[in-house]
Amino acid sequence: MTANPRELTPETLAELLERIAKEDTAALRELYDLAAPKLFGLALRILSKHEWAEEVLQDSFVNIWRFAGDYRRALSAPMTWMSAIVRNRALDHLRRVSKQETEWSDALDDLVASGDPDPEALTAVSLQARLLAGCMQQLDPAQRQAVALAYLRDQSHSEIAEVLTVPLGTVKSWIRRGLAKLKTCLGGE
Repeated sequence: MTANPRELTPETLAELLERIAKEDTAALRELYDLAAPKLFGLALRILSKHEWAEEVLQDSFVNIWRFAGDYRRALSAPMTWMSAIVRNRALDHLRRVSKQETEWSDALDDLVASGDPDPEALTAVSLQARLLAGCMQQLDPAQRQAVALAYLRDQSHSEIAEVLTVPLGTVKSWIRRGLAKLKTCLGGE
């Protein structure tokens, strides 16, 4: 007896992963329809933010597409394998967010530590930093990361392209668009 392809069974998931390994996009769509709700729930439990969980789920399905050929049925159940991908992507996301918050905090500390600012100047700097941090959160994750690497880490566009493994032109576009959005958000236009 063959399982209904719409049922979330290990056999169905394993068969879909085999088809995905052969670059079958219909299988990826079907796998997404079957497994995404459960995997999204896992990401949401780890991250506690709907937007972050959506981003991690998308990244996870890209990885599932890329690495479906590496899945070994003898080592784990399909849902266990996919859950490990989601869990690892979610933990990576938390580390990245924590690192960005630390960078913003360090940048603010550097501003405050330079000289003997008066309380009014500190208040203005603090307000500007909060505004900038809020505007940075409105950027797409790729734009935010590129702008942070360029202006907080003082990396060249070429270095950023190498770190993010994207073409140089893409990095330049992300930074240009990110700066334009920041300017608009901060009231510069």
